Amino acid sequence: MKLKLGSKTISENTLPYIIAEVGVNHDCSISKAKKLILMAKKGGAHSVKFQTYKANLLASKYSPAYWDTKKEKTKNQYELFKKYDSFGLNEYKILYRYCKKLNIDFSSTPFDLSSVDELNPYLKFFKVSSSDITNFPLLSKIASKKKPILLSTGASDINEIKEAVEYIKKKGSKDIILMHCILSYPTNDNDANLSMITDLKEKFPEHIIGYSDHTLPDNQMDKLITSYILGSRVIEKHFTLNKKEKGNDHYHSMDKADLKLLFKNLNKIKIILGSSRKKVIVSEKKSRKFARRSLVAKKFLLKGQILKSQDIICKRPGTGIAPKFLTKIKNKRIIKNLKEDEIITWKHIRKF
Repeated sequence: MKLKLGSKTISENTLPYIIAEVGVNHDCSISKAKKLILMAKKGGAHSVKFQTYKANLLASKYSPAYWDTKKEKTKNQYELFKKYDSFGLNEYKILYRYCKKLNIDFSSTPFDLSSVDELNPYLKFFKVSSSDITNFPLLSKIASKKKPILLSTGASDINEIKEAVEYIKKKGSKDIILMHCILSYPTNDNDANLSMITDLKEKFPEHIIGYSDHTLPDNQMDKLITSYILGSRVIEKHFTLNKKEKGNDHYHSMDKADLKLLFKNLNKIKIILGSSRKKVIVSEKKSRKFARRSLVAKKFLLKGQILKSQDIICKRPGTGIAPKFLTKIKNKRIIKNLKEDEIITWKHIRKF
C-alpha cells in the first residue's frame, strides 16, 4: 500500500510524513507565519499546515471552551477563534508561494465550504479536523476535490469512523489516511492511547494510519516515536517558535529543536527496526554456519560400519549434516573411517 502525499510517497516501509501544524500560532502576522515556515523547513518537516476559518462560520457565540482554560484562558470558542480569523485567501497565497520557494508542502485545514474551494488550487491534500468527522456537508465538498484526505478521528468511535470513510469514498475520494487523535488540549500522557493506532490498522487494513498529537512535548519526542513504531506513517503536531508563549496552541507545540530531535530519533529507530520480513541477514551468515550443530562421530568409527544412535552426537560447527537429518543417516553404512569428534557429511554416507 503506497500513497503520494505532497512531496513524499508513504507506505508501511517509509519514515513518516511530518506535518508541522502552525494552525494559528502565527497570531495573524505574515512575517511570523513566514518565520514559522522557515523554522519548520530547517527542522526537516515535509509540510507546514495552517487552519482556515471564520469565527462566525465556525462557532456559535454561545459555544463553551473544551480546552484547558488554565493554559488558554478564553472560555468561549467564538471569542477565541475571532482573535485569529483575519487571514484570508490573499494571505494564504503569500504563504503558499513562500512554501513553494522553500520547497516545503503548504497545507491548511478548511473549516467551512467556501474555504475548501478557495484553498483547493494550493493544496496537495486536505486535512479534516476531528471535530468535523460527522460534518457530512464539509466531507462531501472536500471529497469532491478527489485529493488525498487526512481524517482525524479524535473523540470518535469505530462506527462513526466507518460511516465517514464510506461516505467520503461514495463522494469521490478513495485515498484516506486515518489519523489517531485524542481531542483534548493538551492531551495527558495517560490519555494518549497510542495502542489505538494498532486497532485502526486492524480495522482499516486498506488505509494508511497516522497520528495527530496534542500531548506536551517530551525530551526525546518518545510519543511520536512510539506512534511510528506502532504504525503511523503521517505525524502531525502543532508547531511554534516559542513553547513558552502564552495562550492558544503554543503550550502543546513542538519547535525547531524538537523537530530535529524527532528526525534524528526516527532515523535511529528505523535502523533498529530494520527489515519487516524475517530472513537471514549478512551479519548472521558466519554464526549460522559455525554456531549451529552437525552430526559428529562420538567415537572412532570403522569404514563400512552401520551408524547407530550411540555412534553419533550433535556438536558445533554446523558445517556437516544437520541434526534434523539424524533419522535419515541411522542404519546407513559409512564409506570411510571417521575419527572421534569428526564432523559427518553426506560424502561419508553410502547411498543405497
